Amino acid sequence: MTSILERSLGILELLSENAEGLSVSAIANRLGLPPSAAHRLLNELARFGYVRQDRAQGDYSLTIKLAAMGLSFLGQSGVTDIAQPILDSLAAASGELIRLSVIDDRKLVWVAVAQGATTGLRYDPGKEQGVVLHLASTAGGQAFLSTLDDDEALMMVAEQGFVPRLQTPGPNAPKTATELLARLADTRRRGYSVAVDSYIVGMAAMAVPVRLGQQGTVVGALSIAGPAARLTPERMKELAEPLKAAAAELGQASSASRFFRSARSLSPGILETESLSG
Repeated sequence: MTSILERSLGILELLSENAEGLSVSAIANRLGLPPSAAHRLLNELARFGYVRQDRAQGDYSLTIKLAAMGLSFLGQSGVTDIAQPILDSLAAASGELIRLSVIDDRKLVWVAVAQGATTGLRYDPGKEQGVVLHLASTAGGQAFLSTLDDDEALMMVAEQGFVPRLQTPGPNAPKTATELLARLADTRRRGYSVAVDSYIVGMAAMAVPVRLGQQGTVVGALSIAGPAARLTPERMKELAEPLKAAAAELGQASSASRFFRSARSLSPGILETESLSG
């Protein structure tokens, strides 16, 4: 990292992935910065209200300021107003975790969730809003990649890496280009992606792309996730049509959001006319 801006943004991104906070030395080591430079930048970020030091000589963590800015942006963009009723309905029908991701600067970011599971094992959706999806190992990522030609899909995965940066993937995560391309071919044939023991051990997920209105431009992905013991292949087949219907409804409604409408300009290489068939 070279510029002050790049270093500062790197610190913010790192702290967003470590809500409990990190020490100056840990931040410096993770980002390849001299400890003195990391300390100066943290002091400046603290002065502007973006980070706080928990105690003297203690760890640094983000304040609520960035989160508030993000929520304000999502609210004004219309994303949550448009999506949440549709997600809530699908969550109630499926009894599982529903997640919507949208394209932003050629990345997929989880922006809205709905929890349908009321008893038993369930995953906490609150920790994933604002997280960039790992394309190769997640159902949403594979659904999105399946709308690209193979060369573009591999290029985007190469930029991000086959292995998630912050966690060890499950045993079924694709490890090679050949394996990933086979998954994408299966997704196009089946009509939805499937990821079991891939992003998280013990979790199964399925996803479809969300396309903008009649234009067919891919603007995100909609997924259903749950424990693999409950979200079986048979259950996924039952949920395929409700999932596609919800994605289509989101696509029709998304034309009301300037954020969704601008997504097409952020995604060069996406096949706008091809649709998945199941």
